[in-house]
Amino acid sequence: MKKILSILMIFVGLASCQDLEEMNINPNSPTETHPQLLLTSIEWDAFQAYIGTSPLYALKMLVQTDGENSYQYYNWTRGDYDNYSTLRNVTKMIEEAERIEDNTYIALGKFFRSYYFYNLTLTFGDVPYTDALKGETDENYSPSYDDQQTVFEGILDELVEANDLLAESNSIISGDVIYDGDITSWRKLINAFRLKVLLTLSKKTGDIDLTEFASIYQNEPLMESVEESGQLVFLDQQNNRYPNFNSSGFSSGMYMDSTFIQRLQEREDPRLFIYATQTKSAKEAGKALDDFTSYEGGDPAAQYNDVNLKAAEGNVSRVNTRYYQDPENEPYMLLGYSEQQLILAEAAVRGWISADAEVLYNSGVKSSFKFYETYAEDYTAYVTETVADDYLSRSINSFASAADDDAKIELIIMQKYLQSFLQLGWSTFYEQLRTGYPTLRRPAGVEIPYRWIYPQSEYNYNSDNVSAAISKQFGAGNDQIDEMTWWLK
Repeated sequence: MKKILSILMIFVGLASCQDLEEMNINPNSPTETHPQLLLTSIEWDAFQAYIGTSPLYALKMLVQTDGENSYQYYNWTRGDYDNYSTLRNVTKMIEEAERIEDNTYIALGKFFRSYYFYNLTLTFGDVPYTDALKGETDENYSPSYDDQQTVFEGILDELVEANDLLAESNSIISGDVIYDGDITSWRKLINAFRLKVLLTLSKKTGDIDLTEFASIYQNEPLMESVEESGQLVFLDQQNNRYPNFNSSGFSSGMYMDSTFIQRLQEREDPRLFIYATQTKSAKEAGKALDDFTSYEGGDPAAQYNDVNLKAAEGNVSRVNTRYYQDPENEPYMLLGYSEQQLILAEAAVRGWISADAEVLYNSGVKSSFKFYETYAEDYTAYVTETVADDYLSRSINSFASAADDDAKIELIIMQKYLQSFLQLGWSTFYEQLRTGYPTLRRPAGVEIPYRWIYPQSEYNYNSDNVSAAISKQFGAGNDQIDEMTWWLK
């Protein structure tokens, strides 16, 4: 009897081990999924990754009155590698797409990889690229750094692959909240982004084959209207509202920068009424909303307390209330039609493409007005097509009035700048580093940084590789914000 019980216990034990192995598979944490379930989250993260006020301080659009803002005074230090965490989802989407053999999601994965690595390398310089994101597959937790030229070349290669894969696809992209699955629209955005990356490298014509620019312009689909912009539309639903909705920051120490206000006033630019409020003094005096003298900013080079005193007197404009009171407000553009047209206008001035630069410039400006006519509902009368035509006829805005190519490029960059309020993240800042336009007011002796210091986590967990990257770029231990990286040299 004891022998029979012993045998039974052995079988029970074996069965129990098998049950435990099965129990170790958590049905609520699947190891496989359809890539469309990852795409929606990836799009949502990417299209609002850089929405926020930090670049607006650096770009002289905002000033802070209740403390010193490091971006306003160009004394920032260390950046972060948060984008690598987001890229893990992109990597997983590509893996799942490869598993089910769906090239459309692989293509979009390559686009988002390019987008994030583009921003990473502009932020720091050399970054992990070839060996990055291989912790799960290769157990490589200390990736080596690629030089910036290699990263840019890789970005451009992946964008070519993304466009080519989509060109061969006839399927609809499920889970797509940007273009509702339309492949042609995605190709247009990807090709516009290729143009943007190539123009970013305008100082490196001897190192990068920029003939690709003309080929894209001549042979590949590009955006044809404001409606085709790469943008995320917000809805008055929980978790889908405009990110700054109900933000308390806008009603505290945040005010408009006099630099930005004056540039809009000088050009009689009606987007001023959309971006800012009248000063308290102007409103109490009964001045009209479209009276340009109703607006005033704080000096970004002054001590913050000086601006605070001016604001307390009612003589500094705040950010327009729509940015924090409207749950839908306006879409956030990763890359819009207006920016694409201005990219093409600069390329035409530089002789990279055969096109009428003035027509492209005017198209870019009018498209920005059209965007606000569509989405800034209470201000549509100020940004109609007729108003845009009048705006472009003024000599200060007129392309035909520009004396030479440098003046034309300055006009183009200024228009990118003027349309980038709470749009396009750090893009306009990088344009300033590339072209020198527009000038950015700052205290005497303060220089504009070229980059951010590498994250502390790299020093803690990948010190050999980050130290080698620093030495190669700037000299041993010289990880500083005033060090110029390859793309600017």
